[in-house]
Amino acid sequence: MEKLNVCLINDSFPPAIDGVANAVTNYADIISRELGQATVITPYYPEADDSVFAFPVLRYPSVDMTRLVGYRAGLPFSPELMRRAESAGFDIIHSHCPITSTMVARALRDRIKAPVVFTYHTKFDIDIANAVRSKLLQEEAAKLLVENISACDEVWTVSNGAGENLRKLGYTGPYSVMPNGVDFPQGRVDQALIDEVTADFDLPAGLPVFLFVGRMMWYKGLRIILDALAELDREGRDFRMVFVGGGNDKDEVVAYAESLGLAGKVLFSEPIHDRSRIRAWYCRADLFLFPSTFDTNGLVVREAAACALASVLVEGSCAAEDVTDGESGFLIEENGASMAAKLRELMAAPEAMRRVGDCAQQSIYISWENAVRHAYERYGAVIDNYRRGYYPEHDKLTDKYFRRISTLMDLRARQRETGEAIRSELRAELRGNYEEMYNNYQELWADLRGERRKLEQRLEDVYRRMDRFL
Repeated sequence: MEKLNVCLINDSFPPAIDGVANAVTNYADIISRELGQATVITPYYPEADDSVFAFPVLRYPSVDMTRLVGYRAGLPFSPELMRRAESAGFDIIHSHCPITSTMVARALRDRIKAPVVFTYHTKFDIDIANAVRSKLLQEEAAKLLVENISACDEVWTVSNGAGENLRKLGYTGPYSVMPNGVDFPQGRVDQALIDEVTADFDLPAGLPVFLFVGRMMWYKGLRIILDALAELDREGRDFRMVFVGGGNDKDEVVAYAESLGLAGKVLFSEPIHDRSRIRAWYCRADLFLFPSTFDTNGLVVREAAACALASVLVEGSCAAEDVTDGESGFLIEENGASMAAKLRELMAAPEAMRRVGDCAQQSIYISWENAVRHAYERYGAVIDNYRRGYYPEHDKLTDKYFRRISTLMDLRARQRETGEAIRSELRAELRGNYEEMYNNYQELWADLRGERRKLEQRLEDVYRRMDRFL
């Protein structure tokens, strides 16, 4: 297989943690270790430590938009970034976010003449609706987003459901399904680690433990979970529910759980970045609850499957793709009553949870190595198609805009180089003038020292003569 130099671009990357950041990290790590070269381009974070990665990370200027969107927003048109990226010799550009990252990708494509692949990970219609209240502005934002995606040479989605959502936004071009993988190996962690990770939580032996791992956002179906648990609690059933993660809605989720009287049975953990410790939670739980219709791939479902943990999912959701009810997972309707009914049924049949978990481990698990290798093989075809001119020309208004931006960045770069050359000449001239002044000073000082010595000798002669006559 030909070794390729791959540019991966995304708005989120450690220290920001989410599913897409995890995907980009695994792409970069596996490509760098096993296949070729990879470089990540992402916005600047003040607390980032990129020395921990075995691949280069290029960061460009950003502004803090954490309160609004949960991330720092990149400022895409950085001449310094383009200069460094242009010199890297990339064979292909792979964007994982349809906004700033794809703007960077398009500007870079115009400079290095390499194809752009885009992966659609997230249901952006929901993100747009959460960020913008005006329907008109939502529609315009969706149009801009779709135009940005359509300008890429090839489009991938992480699931069939993600492709359907992309169509709903207005995208009419072709796409391929390229699923993400899981960075967990199949199997359990040591019991000692499970005991250590869960030691501070009240998890009595014999009680079923339910688990959620991910961003604490209402659109993940968290209200469905809490409403179902409240129903079971009113029936006098005992259990433990553990939420692992952080997010903008976490305080509200905690408050809602308390308002339902679930404080003793519903427990919350801070976000965990150590993957082995997250595995420990999957191995301790009896059932994974993920009633999200927002997620386009549901990697956490496959993470759970790696640990032989079955999931409860909403029928028809993207997370439930490839899951067969009662065989590799459990499917419910999108409401708390349906979730409660399923949990009631499974609490009485713990062997069913174990059997389905074992089946999920064998049938829906996908390793990141396999996922990235599949994508890497496709990279070769994309590059070949691009060089043969099989992709359509990019001649829309926004393409002209990006070309103008590219031209402006070239002018800015030349201006910077010219300015630096002028500054270097001035520094050299000033250095020369300073050296000349210094040498003149040294000569003058030497002359003064000589004259002073002569004067001292004359004074000594005068004193000697005066001593002779006095």
